[in-house]
Amino acid sequence: MTDVHISKQRGRRKGLSPKTRFDVFKRDGFVCQYCGSHPPTVILHCDHVAPVKEGGTNDPSNLVTACEHCNQGKAAVPLSVIPESMADRAKRVQEAEAQIRGYNAILTAQNERVLDNAWDVIRELFGVEEIRKDWLTSVKRFVELIGLHECLKAAEIAAARNIRRDDQTFRYFCGICWAKART
Repeated sequence: MTDVHISKQRGRRKGLSPKTRFDVFKRDGFVCQYCGSHPPTVILHCDHVAPVKEGGTNDPSNLVTACEHCNQGKAAVPLSVIPESMADRAKRVQEAEAQIRGYNAILTAQNERVLDNAWDVIRELFGVEEIRKDWLTSVKRFVELIGLHECLKAAEIAAARNIRRDDQTFRYFCGICWAKART
């Protein structure tokens, strides 16, 4: 019966004395410890770090200054489940942004490499520095699909056929590349 009596007492809130409240505000610099707000723009409260509902006491070590908005938003939730601080979130977002920039740099370098490789294939195939945009796009796809060396071999074979028309040479090159891609 004693255990039942203790658990019922644990959830009861005992009021804070004005002195305790003032001492906590003074200790915390009259600033909300969650968001940094301060009077006169907000009303300050004393918040229980460990909620009274969970056995928290009115001891100053269990009290923290909180604005009305933060205190009411927190309710009886322990601090262990409060969302990350703005500083921690900002740091996490910065790290994510750095990873995205790094990833984009890698993709850019990869795209530049594929483009350079495609031009190597085109020079092998036609011996020119200018080509139709759709052909360039196709050659880039083949470089990504089967690799530079296989594309160069295909270009060498197609160019050696001495086909008079560029469009026929290109189609022959594409046929070789597709055959390589299927194997």
